[in-house]
Parts: sequence; structure tokens; C-alpha cells
Amino acid sequence: THIVFQIGEQLFCAYFFAELLIRFMAFSRTLYCFKDRGFLFDALLVFLMVFETWAMPLMLFLMDPNNNGNSGNSDMSILRVARLLRLTRMARM
Repeated sequence: THIVFQIGEQLFCAYFFAELLIRFMAFSRTLYCFKDRGFLFDALLVFLMVFETWAMPLMLFLMDPNNNGNSGNSDMSILRVARLLRLTRMARM
């Protein structure tokens, strides 16, 4: 992929992770976050996004450093659909 799209994906991931962290810190007690279904849904989507954007490329690199990220598993359409669900949920608000 072109570097512009990679940078954009990294920025989106960092933004949504920071947003989730701020929302988590806004709870007066940490256990209250488990009662908020909207927060749990967003946390699941952010977890999948972080896994796809940061954790999976790192794991693929550590397993085969000479591969340069061309493993054939880069088309993670299910995770991308989940991110689109999050964006549509945000647009609905």
C-alpha cells in the first residue's frame, strides 16, 4: 500500500485508541465501563483495530523478518467492516 494510506491508518488507530482511553478514564469507577454497552462495543472495535494495525504486523515481522509484510493476509476485510460499523455508529450520533 501507498505510504499515505499507511500513515492515515496509523493516525486513525491512534485517535480511536486515545478516544477510548479518555472515555475509560472518565468513568468514576472502572467497573462502570462494563455496564456501558456502547463503551464495550467501541472497546471491542478498537481492540480489533489495534490488533490489525499494530499487533498483527509486528507478529508477522517477528515470525518472518525477510517477508517485508507481504504475507497475503493483509486483506483483513472482516476487521475493516467492523471499523466501518464503528464509523457509522459515530455518524449516527
